Amino acid sequence: MTVASQAPRWRDRWFTQRDRLLTNPRFREAASRFAVTRPVARRHARDLFDLVAGFVYSQWLFACVELRLFDRLAQDPMTAEKLAFESKLPALAAERLLAAAASLDLAQARGTDEAGRMRYGLGPLGAALVGNEAVLAMVRHHRALYADLADPLALLRRGRGGGELERYWAYAKSAAPGALDDTSTAPYSALMSASQTLVAGQVLDAYPIARHRRLLDLGGGEGVFVAEALARAPHLRATVFDLPAVAESARRRFARLSLTGRAQAVGGDFHRDPLPGGADVVSLVRVIYDHDDEPALAILRAARRALAAGGTLLLAEPMADTAGAERMGAAYFGMYLLAMGSGRSRSVAQLSALLAQAGFDRIRRRPTALPLQAGLLVARAV
Repeated sequence: MTVASQAPRWRDRWFTQRDRLLTNPRFREAASRFAVTRPVARRHARDLFDLVAGFVYSQWLFACVELRLFDRLAQDPMTAEKLAFESKLPALAAERLLAAAASLDLAQARGTDEAGRMRYGLGPLGAALVGNEAVLAMVRHHRALYADLADPLALLRRGRGGGELERYWAYAKSAAPGALDDTSTAPYSALMSASQTLVAGQVLDAYPIARHRRLLDLGGGEGVFVAEALARAPHLRATVFDLPAVAESARRRFARLSLTGRAQAVGGDFHRDPLPGGADVVSLVRVIYDHDDEPALAILRAARRALAAGGTLLLAEPMADTAGAERMGAAYFGMYLLAMGSGRSRSVAQLSALLAQAGFDRIRRRPTALPLQAGLLVARAV
């Protein structure tokens, strides 16, 4: 027996002993009383409670967003009585909302007024949401996810989709996504546009787009990423390729921004239609993780065909092995994409393997300011 084969057995034995201790009620009680182990026991208890209560926390956040509480608190601290009057809430409900928001760092107690009533201002997390349309749009959008999570075991047994998110992301399971009209595409296009500004800034801060002359943005939505890239590189020309109804929205954006001389939007389905040629850089911003492995590989191969040898691919999306954000990939996107009915969150190694299969090399990760929102891989067409 080799040393390598023995190691897992010793590890399993150690974990077995640990699990016996942790599952023993008498040990847990003793650990909570012993000074050395008490901080660990309390932390584990708190973490477990947060897992149990997490959905409730998200509902408090949703209520705050719907009531525009953070905008109100940014103007001036307020009492529960004032919030109740302005929002048409019962006084007790307003009091509980503000107390809950304060416990979640969304609001902050600021002392009492002349009548002895507690005043609340912005907390550090609430302040981060003021004017942050990207996150606010996602919080509102989660109404659909919450509906699908009413019975998570049923969702797991279905295997994927079958609920509100699958209907929302109409292209994900459509047999003919190119035929979708504006009624089907407008809601998710608007959501992606609201959140794309932050992601675009991080990607373009991490990679010097000005070294290129022509950009092709695949699945580029309403053209937010392209507009930001053109603002940073005055010589750059760009094309958005997306579903016909979405491309029309991009054309309107380019017209509003007086970019029609430098940017165009082409409608089509990148699973079926040839891509525009002539680009020396192709971007895929939050596209690949929406797709299962086979269609994801097909998209990457289509991107490779659109590039000459030596051309550059930018692949930007949340990545499963992001340090400090592991829950995002396995827990959040694991469930979200399951409900959506398509896609998976992938590690850098998994994405790199797909890129290599599609005909790219020199694959490297570029650091971004907030990797939880978007990681970036840069690759060269072979």
